[in-house]
Amino acid sequence: MSAVNTSGKRKTAVARAVVKEGTGKVTINKTPIEIYSPELAKLKIQEPIGMAGTKAKEVDISVNVVGGGVMGQAAAIRTAIARGLVDFFKDDDLEATYRAYDRTLMINDDRRKLPKKPLGHGARAKKQKSYR
Repeated sequence: MSAVNTSGKRKTAVARAVVKEGTGKVTINKTPIEIYSPELAKLKIQEPIGMAGTKAKEVDISVNVVGGGVMGQAAAIRTAIARGLVDFFKDDDLEATYRAYDRTLMINDDRRKLPKKPLGHGARAKKQKSYR
């Protein structure tokens, strides 16, 4: 079986994953997932791998991620990994399991930051008024 290339996005983070036959190694920007930090992001990334069960032990997953923050990157990585595993094994049951657990495992989260408005320092925040 040949390698499968997939991608995942969240906000401005873009993750590209390569899934190929192997022994269950997962690397993110050439860093093994075992020493990836912060811990919360690592747990989020490991969700699709844990749900795949023994199938995840048959493949090596290499992810390259750029842009965004730590948790945005984690969400993009988990989408790329989930799509890669489904494409590699061509498993509709696995895809159904992912969709039932969390839709964003298979579909990019298209939410973006709201644009800033006048008279404030953010999308919703306004300058306070001290009279009245």
